[in-house]
Amino acid sequence: MKKFETVDEYIHEQPSAVAERLATIQALFHELLPDTKEAIRYQILSFSVGSHYLYVSAYKKHIGMYPMYGIPELEDELAPYRGKGTKDSLHFPHSAPLPLDLIKKIIIAKAA
Repeated sequence: MKKFETVDEYIHEQPSAVAERLATIQALFHELLPDTKEAIRYQILSFSVGSHYLYVSAYKKHIGMYPMYGIPELEDELAPYRGKGTKDSLHFPHSAPLPLDLIKKIIIAKAA
């Protein structure tokens, strides 16, 4: 497995359609939280949101986002994206548009 040094390197190593989706998520973090710090942690994308981190990773069929606990006000909206067999991750299938409004809500809620 390749070791990534930067978020941009991770994104650019993905297939173009997946890279575009990851870049869109990356841009949302910086749009909503201009002081967001990004890094590679656990060999996936890591974004600081307040005193917490949100992680984003690319998979063959989806983009994963975690951890997804502590935001009960969004539970109904998160439910369709819950990963099978996982309680704290969301799966955004490549076969569907990214739920950008939901991702924005997650970023804001986690930063609060």
